[in-house]
Amino acid sequence: MSHDDFAIEPIEGLPERPPEGEHILWQGRPDWWALAKDSLNVWWVMGYFLFLAAWRFVSLVDQVPLMRALVLALPFIILGGIVCGLLMIFAYVQARTTMYTVTNKRVAMRIGAALTVTLNLPYRQIVNADLRMRGKTGTIAFEVPKDVKLGYLTCWPHVRPWRSPVQPALRCIPEPKKIAEMISDAAEARVSTPVIERRGAPSGSPVQVAAE
Repeated sequence: MSHDDFAIEPIEGLPERPPEGEHILWQGRPDWWALAKDSLNVWWVMGYFLFLAAWRFVSLVDQVPLMRALVLALPFIILGGIVCGLLMIFAYVQARTTMYTVTNKRVAMRIGAALTVTLNLPYRQIVNADLRMRGKTGTIAFEVPKDVKLGYLTCWPHVRPWRSPVQPALRCIPEPKKIAEMISDAAEARVSTPVIERRGAPSGSPVQVAAE
């Protein structure tokens, strides 16, 4: 399901070239601003610091001159701006280092800025998919079998929040409905295709095959 991606990528977003019979349908990245708002909650963080600044101002305005109260409240606004700036930088870096790939056989997610990891999600191992719209972008989360162990911190922020077991997700992608339909069609075609397995047979005996 995962691959430590330290080698040079022959195709951006994939640690190796797709095998014969597999072809890429779509590749894309998260929208960094949508990622900052949806995953990192930058507006909530900004609102929290504005609340602290307002609380500081109100608690001091009847004790000190007006300008003095404003000056004493200003550090919270400055600190909030710094924190929100760092969150936006983090979101931008995450978006630039991420590459989502949809093929006719799997969904691959090259994620991580400091430690790059590629998650491979074959359609036969995806139990369910969920689309959540947020304006012009959306998130497609994948439910995988319970025996597939994925680390929340390893995948974050490319996961569905507050879900256990972990559900990896294509976060804040453009044209999410189009991509969801593409994945649905590819998964249906892949799952409905029988897997032919050659079983050993004595010499001269007919070969027995089984379809899953």
